[in-house]
Amino acid sequence: MIQKLRLAIRNDLESPEELRRFGSGWLSGVAALVLGIAGLCLLLGERLQGVFSTQMLAPLYALPQFTWIIQGLLVVSFVLACTNLVLRRNRILGFSAILLVLVTMTIAQTLAAQAARTSNLALSLDWFVLNILLTGFLFIPLEKLFGRLTQQALFRDEWREDLFYFLISSVFVQTLTLFTLAPSMTVLHYTGDWATFRAAIASQPLWLQVIEIMFLTDFVQYWFHRAFHQLPFLWGFHAVHHSAKKMDWLAGSRMHIVEIVGLRSMTVIPMYVLGFAESALHIYILLVYLNATFVHANVRFNVEWLKPFIVTPRFHHWHHGIEKEAIDVNFAIHFPLFDKLFGTYYMPKNQWPSGYGIGGHPVPNGYWKQFLYPFKK
Repeated sequence: MIQKLRLAIRNDLESPEELRRFGSGWLSGVAALVLGIAGLCLLLGERLQGVFSTQMLAPLYALPQFTWIIQGLLVVSFVLACTNLVLRRNRILGFSAILLVLVTMTIAQTLAAQAARTSNLALSLDWFVLNILLTGFLFIPLEKLFGRLTQQALFRDEWREDLFYFLISSVFVQTLTLFTLAPSMTVLHYTGDWATFRAAIASQPLWLQVIEIMFLTDFVQYWFHRAFHQLPFLWGFHAVHHSAKKMDWLAGSRMHIVEIVGLRSMTVIPMYVLGFAESALHIYILLVYLNATFVHANVRFNVEWLKPFIVTPRFHHWHHGIEKEAIDVNFAIHFPLFDKLFGTYYMPKNQWPSGYGIGGHPVPNGYWKQFLYPFKK
């Protein structure tokens, strides 16, 4: 039964373009389903704090308006689901959304809120919801209004794999943070006499600290990224990221968990060890999060006057290009300066790659097959 329902939902999400046009009920069905899932996950996070929620969002649950937020999501989901039922012949998305609303309301009535508890092993469903809503509502309209490949569907090939990567990196955010901070905490332990130096760094203007963090982390990421291309064993992990054959806002989430831990561990060291202010770290983390999504997005922006200074989508798309010229180029995340200094800059004028992925496409499809891929000969 569940398998049939899953396939029915997937088939409608991946409907042909003529069945997804405005007024067909498809958009309202998708939105209803997304908001229904969001309401359920946020309710579970609020009622089972420390099990399905992240510690970072604990103040959110203390707000008296939080219950209204969940209720609002459910009401909008229900209205959109009804719209889907009226407009669309295939009503599976609308019925599924209504089912989610009913399940969420039942849980709300029967499951009392438990006392919050601290756990680094909690599944952060709330963090996943906020991530997907923030990036989705920001970048999906951007791609529809300014898309380069206008015929590329929202639910394109391999969207389920990339969404699962997004889910894993979000729900395990607390555990991943624990691992990625370990090297920095070790260095901090042995550099306790740097207090005066760190205080001087933190006393700089906020904007200057953010720029310094961007340069330092980009320098580290450049060499880390380049090593994962040029050392065969490390390439096996990074090949998973390059296996994406379509580029959009979701494609950047496809990263092997080993690479995520390694990359974040190395880039966090200069941020924490040098003593930058916490507010500067928060600004940088938001910037790098949005930038990582933007440079993978399916957008046609070709801002020529910016390309010598900052990484643009076309710059990074060439890093993923399937052409021979695109191999081992454009490693920088923020500043093309590093590629120019170290001889890996490639940016043909007004051209985009003809395709994406790895020649021969050796990486198999599916999360678990890709997880095991680097460990196989």
